[in-house]
This record gives sequence, structure tokens and C-alpha cells, in this order.
Amino acid sequence: LSAMGEPSMDPTLAADSTAQQDSLFSMTDVFLISLITGLFTYWFFFRKKKEEVPELPKMQTVAAPVRDSSFIEKMKKTGRNIVVFYGSQTGTAEEFANRLAKDAHRYGLRGMAADPEEYDLSDLSRLSEIDKSLAVFCMATYGEGDPTDNAQDFYDWLQEADADLSGLRFAVFGLGNKTYEHFNAMGKYVDKRLEELGAQRIFELGLGDDDGNLEEDFITWREQFWPAVCEHFGVEATGEESSIRQYELVVHTDVNMNKVYTGEMGRLKSYENQKPPFDAKNPFLAQVTENRKLNEGGERHLMHLELDISNSKIRYESGDHVAVYPANDSSLVNQIGEILGTDLDTVMSLNNLDEESNKKHPFPCPTSYRTALTYYLDITNPPRTNVLYELAQYASDSGEQERLRKMASSAAEGKELYLSWVVEARRNILAILQDMPSLRPPIDHLCELLPRLQARYYSIASSSKVHPNSIHICAVTVEYETKTGRLNKGVATSWLRSKVPGQQGSSSLVPMYVRKSQFRLPFKPSTPVIMIGPGTGIAPFLGFIQERAWLKQQGKEVGETVLYYGCRHEHEDYLYREELARFQKEGVLTQLNVAFSRDQAEKVYVQHLLKKNKENVWKLVNEGMAHIYVCGDARNMARDVQNTFYEIVSEFGNMSQPQAVDYVKKLMTKGRYSLDVWS
Repeated sequence: LSAMGEPSMDPTLAADSTAQQDSLFSMTDVFLISLITGLFTYWFFFRKKKEEVPELPKMQTVAAPVRDSSFIEKMKKTGRNIVVFYGSQTGTAEEFANRLAKDAHRYGLRGMAADPEEYDLSDLSRLSEIDKSLAVFCMATYGEGDPTDNAQDFYDWLQEADADLSGLRFAVFGLGNKTYEHFNAMGKYVDKRLEELGAQRIFELGLGDDDGNLEEDFITWREQFWPAVCEHFGVEATGEESSIRQYELVVHTDVNMNKVYTGEMGRLKSYENQKPPFDAKNPFLAQVTENRKLNEGGERHLMHLELDISNSKIRYESGDHVAVYPANDSSLVNQIGEILGTDLDTVMSLNNLDEESNKKHPFPCPTSYRTALTYYLDITNPPRTNVLYELAQYASDSGEQERLRKMASSAAEGKELYLSWVVEARRNILAILQDMPSLRPPIDHLCELLPRLQARYYSIASSSKVHPNSIHICAVTVEYETKTGRLNKGVATSWLRSKVPGQQGSSSLVPMYVRKSQFRLPFKPSTPVIMIGPGTGIAPFLGFIQERAWLKQQGKEVGETVLYYGCRHEHEDYLYREELARFQKEGVLTQLNVAFSRDQAEKVYVQHLLKKNKENVWKLVNEGMAHIYVCGDARNMARDVQNTFYEIVSEFGNMSQPQAVDYVKKLMTKGRYSLDVWS
């Protein structure tokens, strides 16, 4: 407006052009008045429209969480004094939190497990309002030192908070894996940060290692944690070791089958009536359009699958992960039903006895035992000690009962027995029932005790620039013989292998969603990239290479694209050989270095090829500012590759070993050395 008004106010206009000025004024005034009137009218109606949105629903949406988000009010209302928060990606931290909350009654205390995503954690400063109060945090670390999805808001709050937590008493148990660079980063951070904010640690930080024996680490920490709590609050164990059921069984004899869950993760009938957005609680049913074997020989089955995401509104970037919800093998489910003499098609609900709990059921209910054991419960992993402890009461043979109780105890002999008989022998619940003929628990209690079947994550092997309506997976079928002579199969990979493209019904459908990742191509296409991914670790790099090829086609300047790939035998399991050769021929893949580990007497791995090309590697990193990406096995490969980079940096950068380590760590901090690894 002011720009339009300025000419009329110009003092340099000549006096003898008064008539022209008057004319200009009148025209301008008319125009301005019209414009202002128009704008005012538009604003008035637009504002009215906004105001006319009923305010009642708006008030409801704001008011609803206030009632639920205060864990303090909930604890006061239900007489709890211990709250156990969990940061959980795969359900283990949640399971540990539930066990600690359940333990509390043995000491005359009352506990509740809580998802930090559901509450306002700034209320921690008010916990001292409750007598003998304590906050425990079971925090898993995800990926490269990241918080789990449900703990992200809590982590953000901790980073920004300047709250006074001087009245808060706390303890932390972290769940991590030593093969990862940032071992237990989340547990360590929460422990340190709470202390910085003035909270009082009443027991030392526990660090669980999933690469070792996470269950034993937890039990060892827990058996020292509770005596420390007793000493702090001046309470004693009540001696109550009895099994306390958390859920009650309701069998539905006359039920409308339209109200029964058949495998959905969240909303009833969500698989029949799909509505975006799709996420962990609302997965998309993707059709498998391709499922082919990649390797030409050998005992293993390596496969390439393509999932159709047309009309799903799902977006993904190269480097993201696809999560799939598998189903357990029907023969395992049937055998459990037979051993326990149960009609698996019985429709039932397990209802939480604690009516105030946010978690009304352990899995979607009502449902059938068959559905629960197929889609909702983990029946293939060795059960944890708390499951054995609770099941022991159902063994009619005193020897078997004693054996189960011993394995669930904290005695050294019991821990050893659990490690050898359950963990190392990879006995799942079916194997335990088979090897303990007198152990016949009620199926509803077994369903209450077994952990939830978790989604499996795969690095996406495609680029959305090239395949916007399709997500590709590269995976190897897991199959091995246990010490007891049983053949154990990977749940997800065996299930994916059985998917038949183009068939009607569930045989070609995969419930899935996309999880965003930090594993990203450089912002500038001209930046060189060094990709290191043996075996199925090649997956995200197929997406990266496809994207670089697409960028090149768009006329963008694309930097050097270098791949270090490894497999066992050149003529057996060289994955995507033709595709890689084509990319190299087109000049997109500027270097293709392949290590065939078993084609000669001495094994050759990707790190050996890096050493062989060390001068070129250093030049790309130091002068070209290349980004380094490592994908695959964390336990050996990723560590060996990192050590190789230390050596290269030390040699060509004229640095000592500690300086070289610091140099590589700085690359990680700057996002120039990224890992997508698993163990």
C-alpha cells in the first residue's frame, strides 16, 4: 500500500500541475478506498469463517491430554509411588519396565510402567509430592546413539530443560549393544542429565549389553537395585514371591466376528479399510510384485522383493528403513495348541486387572488364540527368566519345576543353566514345552507372559526418484540347526520368502511402514561418496547409486561414486552383478571393488581392498571431502572397516593413532561417516 501511495506524496511535483495532481489524488483515493474496502471485506469474512469453527471440539482436544498426561495425578489417584518409564523400540525395555513395576509389591511399594510419549515429563519436578517416590528409566539406544521413537520427546525436553529436579530420586538401566559405536548412549545421557538437573541417583547406572546376555545384565542389576531402594526408603521385602496375574481371561462364546481382531496392529478392520497416514500402529498392506532368488548357488537363500506402495501416500528417501510385520509359522502355532490341548479358534480377551492402566490388553482384543500366537506374540525367541519363573507353578513334576525356578533365580548356578539350556541351545517356548512333558500352563497365562512379536527393519534397496511407487528389499533367509538338533527359521525372512507375487489374498501381502533414517546422500550431488557394504549390506547403496544415476540424467554434476562390496564366491552369491556392471558402464559407478572372501586360500574382505586402495581413499576423503557410508554386520565388518580408516588417516595424514581416531570421530559428528549396521 505504501508503495502505491508514495507518488502522490512526492514533494518534487510542480505547482503548475495541480489539476493533474488533483486528478491523480482522486483516482488514487478511489483505488485505495476500493482496495481497503475489498481487503477489509475479505478479512472480515475470512475471520468470521475461522471464528465460526465450533470451539467446543477445539477445547476438548486441548483438554483431553491434560487429564492423561499427568503421571503424578495418576500415581496419586492409584496409590503408586514408583514409576518406571521405558524408551523401547523392540519391546524389551518395556518388558523390563513392567517387570520392575511388578516387583515393587514385594517391598510394600506400588509401581507403574509408563510410556514417556503419553505423559508430560516436566512433571518429574513434582514427584517429591508423593511419599517414598522414585522414577526408574529403562532406556534403549536405537541406531547410532539415538533415542527410541517413543523417547524422542523426552530426549528433546531433557536437552532444553532447565527444570529444578532436586526433589527427584531416580535410577537408570540402559539397553544397548557393545558392537555399536555409541554403546548405551541414551541410558548414559539420561543418567548424567538428570543428575545435572539436581536429581538424586539412588542406584548406579545399569548397562545391559545385547551382544552378550542382556537378560543376565538386567537380573544382576535388578538384584542389587532393590536392596538399595529398601535401604533408601527404610523398607523391607515382604517375602511375597507369588505369581500375580496382570490380566484376566474373558472367553467370548457369542461374539460378533466383525468385532474380533484378525492380525491388525491398531484400528479394528484397518486391513480391510486402509486409511493413511501409515505408521507402526497403522501399517500399509503392500502387494509383493516381485520375489526372486539372487544367488546362483550355495546353501543360503538370498532374495530381492518389491513391495507396491501405489496409492498409499507413503514417501521414502534413499537410506530409509522399511519395517514389516511378519507372521509366525502356522505349524509352530498348531503344535503349541496341540501340546496344551487348546482349541486355538476360541475367541477371548485378556483384560488388565488394573483399570487405571493405559494398556487395557497385552495385544489387540478380542481375538483368537490362533491370531495371538500367529501375529501378536513372539514364540520363536528363547523366553526370558521371568516367563520361566511364572510358568514353573504349572509343572507337575517337581524336578522340572525346580529346574525352571533355578533358571529364573539370580544364583550363579541358575544363570549358568539358563544360559546353556535356554539361550545357547536356542530353545523357544515350543521346545521348552516339548522337553518338559509335565509343564502344561493354561494358554491364556502363556499368552500374557510372551513378549510381543516385533516389526523387522530392512534397509530400503531402491530410490524413490526412480521407483516412487515401489520399495525394494534385499534379505537373506535365516535358517540354522540348534544344539538340540532342531531346525530354527527366521520368522520374517521365512515368511517373506513364502510370499507369492500377484496372488490374491494374504499370500502376497506385507503389512509395512517406513522409518526415516539419518543415512543420507550428501546434499550436493558433486560430493564424492565411498560406500562399503558386503552381503545384504549392499541394499541402501543400490538406492544411492540409482539416485546418483537419476541426478546425472537430470544434467547434475555427480561426484565420484565408489563401492566396496564383498561376498563369499564370485559365481555363487555376487548380488546384483548385472545392475552394478551396468551402472559402471554408464559411468555412474566410478569404482567397483569386490572382495570374494572364499575364492582363494586366504580370505579377502572389504577392509583389505580399502587398504589396497588406501592412497585413493585418503585423497577422496581429505581433498574431495567424500562422505563414507558403512552398511552391514556391526560385530566384525564395521569395526574392522573403522580400524582400517584409522590406519589410512594415521599414515597419510601424518597423525598418531589417537589423532586418527579423533579425525574419524569428527567425520562422524559432521555426518561424513555414517553407519547402518546390525548385529
